[in-house]
Formats: sequence, C-alpha cells, structure tokens
Amino acid sequence: MSDHDDADLHSHSSESDGTVRPKELVGLAAEAGLKYLGLTDHDTTSGIDEAAGALPRGLTLLPGAELSCSVTVNDRPRTVHVLAYLFNRENPALGEVMGRVRADRERRAREIVALLAADGHRVTWEAVQALAGTGSIGKPAIAQALVNVGALADVGAAWTPEWLASGGRYHVPKWQPDAIDAIRLVEAAGGVTVLAHPLRKDRGGLLTDQHLAMLAAAGLFGIEVFHPEHDAEQQRRLRGLAADLGVEATGGSDYHGDRKPQPLGAHRTSREVVERLIASASGATPIRG
Repeated sequence: MSDHDDADLHSHSSESDGTVRPKELVGLAAEAGLKYLGLTDHDTTSGIDEAAGALPRGLTLLPGAELSCSVTVNDRPRTVHVLAYLFNRENPALGEVMGRVRADRERRAREIVALLAADGHRVTWEAVQALAGTGSIGKPAIAQALVNVGALADVGAAWTPEWLASGGRYHVPKWQPDAIDAIRLVEAAGGVTVLAHPLRKDRGGLLTDQHLAMLAAAGLFGIEVFHPEHDAEQQRRLRGLAADLGVEATGGSDYHGDRKPQPLGAHRTSREVVERLIASASGATPIRG
C-alpha cells in the first residue's frame, strides 16, 4: 500500500446492513487516515446527508450506493453487486429501481422468517426488525436472529445450503434489475459504476472473464480488485483483466462494522484512480470536509 492509496470506496452504515451510524462512519474514516470515503449502502442513499453533516476536515465523501443486480449464468439468474458513485440522487428512474429492490428485500425477509418459524426455529419478525434498526431488513439481520436463539453458532454459518445461501433450504429469490440495465441507469443519472467483489466466495466463482468483459462493455468505470475476499492470486488476475478491458482497478474494505471482521481502510484505491472517477461523473460532486 503506497502513500497515495488513501481511498476506501466500499463501506456500509446502519442505513443498510452495517452497524455504525453514517456520522460515526466518517469519523472512523478520518481516524484510519483516509482522504476519500465511498459510502455505498445497499440500494439506498439515505445515509449520505447525515455523513456529510458530520464530515471531518480533510475527508472527502463520495456519495454512492451498492446496487443488487442479476446476471444470467448457465440459464439461471445470479446476483452481482454494482457500486455506483456520484449519480444524481434525484434521478427518478434510478430511485424507482432502488426503491423496488428495497421493498422486495423486505418481502423476501418476511417469507424467510415464516419458513424458519414453520420449521420450529424461534425467529420472529419483530426480533429481525429490531436487529435491522433503521436499515434494510435482509439476510444479515435474519442470520443474527438465528444466532440469538441458538440455532447457529455464528452469523457465518447462515451462508450455507442448509440455511440462507442462494439455492439453499431457506433461500427466497428477490427482484433485482439486470446488471447491464443498472449500469446504464447509473450512467444516465450522471454516475459511474464499479463491479463489486466479482470473485467473492458466495459468488461461487460463477462469473467468467466473458461475463466481466460483457459488463465492462456496458460502461463500467472499474472492477473492484482489492477486496477482503479476493486473495493475492485473484487480485493479480483481476488487475490484469481490468487492464485488458480498459477499466480501472479499485479497492475497498466492504466495511460493515461489527458484522464483518475487516476494518475500514483494509483495502484501498489510489488517489489517482479516485481523481479519474470524479472527473468521469456528472451527476453529483464529492462532498469535502
């Protein structure tokens, strides 16, 4: 990590599935020595104004969101995540899509809780709501509820076929936009996009180089190369692929507070890449402390 790697472009607050309030998140970013922070809550920008209001001097906030999307792999829809930055938050088309994803995430969560209860697990909707707080009600809150009633030893155990993994016993699909459509929506809103953690373990290695090339051709600014769940060989592969595709290599911690072990700033993006990202956007400007 060089002296110019001072940006973390992937973080979550309690407005989605993190455990830290947005105003606390920006303070932690400054303590970590970051100069730039991307706040990318899942399918929402509701934490941006709070974070901006508490921004420490010397820290620049890049407003963003992490969009839940689908790609087709072997004739089946698979989830991918697209990080979007500096788009117009008032864009109605993009706002409608994010709202629809949030609503269907809650519908799915209710159905999962009902399935668990029908099998005798002492998980209630009220308990899951309380764990989610003001954030989105999704699988992380359900996983914690299962831990709290003694059904699981830890949250990580929920992401298995016996529980909440895709295609697993208690998996319920949710609506999400096609990834190419989402990339184009963000571009129409003046924003830029980065494919998040394409080789993360729960993606099962399903995304091929051809998938990445297809998404890059749709208008990606970059690929998230440096991520806690990409090992050194995966980072090397993705960095070379990004260069071949003519897109940027970015990095972020995917910080979730207490829900994940990695600290803020664990993986970073160079200042030069951030400056090119900012120059590529027309929908919004960074917020400087």
